[in-house]
Amino acid sequence: MTPSPLVKIENITLGFGRRQVLSNISFDVSPGRIISIIGPNGAGKTSLLRTVCGNLKPFKGKIVLNGNDIATQTRADIARHMAVVRQNQEPMPMKVQPYVLLGRLPFFKPFQFFETRKDLELARHFMTVTGILDLADSAMDQISGGERQLAALARALTQEPEFLVLDEPTAHLDITHQARILDLISGLRDRLGLTVLMVIHDLNLAAEYSDDLLLLNKEKGQIHAMGTPEKILTRENIQAVYHTPVRVEKNPESGRPWVFIDRTAAYCNSL
Repeated sequence: MTPSPLVKIENITLGFGRRQVLSNISFDVSPGRIISIIGPNGAGKTSLLRTVCGNLKPFKGKIVLNGNDIATQTRADIARHMAVVRQNQEPMPMKVQPYVLLGRLPFFKPFQFFETRKDLELARHFMTVTGILDLADSAMDQISGGERQLAALARALTQEPEFLVLDEPTAHLDITHQARILDLISGLRDRLGLTVLMVIHDLNLAAEYSDDLLLLNKEKGQIHAMGTPEKILTRENIQAVYHTPVRVEKNPESGRPWVFIDRTAAYCNSL
């Protein structure tokens, strides 16, 4: 029996001011799946993510989380089910552990001013899981960008979410931190049953770590295609959306699609 979707995006149109970016966007996010949103720069990936999170109000349509329209819920209600990790975490003049503990704020009771023992245990647990426990007393503005990204992930996990939303979690990180963060997300999905929606630019990372891909078409302002990496990462789809000659082969280790720039075709097209 197919489980009911955890999140339903129902016919949303979104943009800024009078400028429409995406129209008639509909898709479901099933429990326990990792879905990556891909597409060229300016296609509306982050705007779509912000709309799903409730930070950008759509022109029309709705987002349903656990059967409830998020437009009818408070920020605290949403945060008890959904955690968000934004790209490029800004350095903050506070220590890592207090920063991670901010993830418990949606669960504070009226007139509660201090964390409970459970809050502290959760924060320490997820700092351990993300490998930053030794940074607990370090200042956020004195650790590396990769470490700040891990701290942001620990804060999100401390919320104990069902639904984890990530905006380019590997942006500007070296290959070591990219693999560490994506391996961690994949492992947490397997162990905790997390449902993940993320924006990612690197098509090969998207192929390796995603169950499904949602490919946006910038020119049409719509979904070009959605499905498994094998279905979406084809030469025809990529060239139609990115307008770049590519070859797509199978990764010999994982069997997932692997995308290469076709430099010969690119050179010939430039003549």
